[in-house]
Amino acid sequence: MDNHFAGVSNQTTTVATALTVSNPNPVGVQLGGVGLNYTISMNGVEMAQGDRQGIGLGTGNTTLQFSTEMQNDRIPPWWVTHIDNGETTTVGIDATVTSSTLGGRSVSFSQERTIETDLLSQFNSTETRPVEADQPLVSDPVLYINETRGTWDQENLTQSQTPLDLAFDVYNPKPYPYTITKVGYTIRMNDVTVGEGETDRGYVLSPGEKTTLEADTAIRNENLDRWWVTHLQRNQQTDLYIDFYLVLEGGGEQFRVDLDSIDYQQEIETDIFGNKAQYPTGERAADGSSDGSDSSTGDSVTATPTPTPTETETDGGLLGEGDTETDDSLLNGGETETETATETATPTETATPTETETDDGGLLG
Repeated sequence: MDNHFAGVSNQTTTVATALTVSNPNPVGVQLGGVGLNYTISMNGVEMAQGDRQGIGLGTGNTTLQFSTEMQNDRIPPWWVTHIDNGETTTVGIDATVTSSTLGGRSVSFSQERTIETDLLSQFNSTETRPVEADQPLVSDPVLYINETRGTWDQENLTQSQTPLDLAFDVYNPKPYPYTITKVGYTIRMNDVTVGEGETDRGYVLSPGEKTTLEADTAIRNENLDRWWVTHLQRNQQTDLYIDFYLVLEGGGEQFRVDLDSIDYQQEIETDIFGNKAQYPTGERAADGSSDGSDSSTGDSVTATPTPTPTETETDGGLLGEGDTETDDSLLNGGETETETATETATPTETATPTETETDDGGLLG
């Protein structure tokens, strides 16, 4: 069994499948006596399910090629489990092939792949970075960022939003105080805005003192399916950006300061089925290699030595069988795959943090 992504639209993702079945009998099953049931899940969230009946088989090995349409609205429920599991996902594929002409004899297959990502760890830094306002009445730098920290707020994780607790320690080098009236943020994934907002609680930055600013941000899960489309269009690659700004008051003036020195960027790469190098999608297939967008939309059968074609279908896909396999091709961790087949009858000291404020969440676009 072999699966790969074969195109994506705003609503669905096509999963193409090649399933090879061996018939050791001297005659083929020409009366459509073979059925197939399969499910693809991620952390227990069912992503695609299919039921194919009436398959004809020749003698020897027969390879069935067909496709499944996965609804992209399954992505937000999966995302919640991925964050709740510490950015870890188990991709599970379960299938059963049954022959009605052989007294209901069936063979069950299962496969698992473990996928890990690491989106926030590099945000944690103790590097001192200057902040420049680029304003005519204020000399730069206006502030120094001494430390940044970020974690997922798993306790407040819901089906509707994914909260992030982000904080940074700032030092005021000026002989006069600043008042911060707003801390703003924008989160983007592949240039799609996935979260944005402002905190309205004020901070007073005393001269020569350090202060901890907190930006409790959030991703709106309801639009994660839109990000998923761009992720596949870029061959399962995503650029994560978090941009920050402050609104300062000082010397009788109010001005916005973009915190370019701590803007966060992280590249994320996945290989869900472990074969994207062979089946690239989207922009990565623009060099002439097929992205499978149309290659598996129909159902064809090849057999050795007696091929038995079947009619076109797009009702389902299936992944995996065979021996245990380990694959570490995934960014920020790795992924492992296990398959089984069974036969059955069926620089300065840290400032003291201030109390947490809340913001208006985020928008995922």
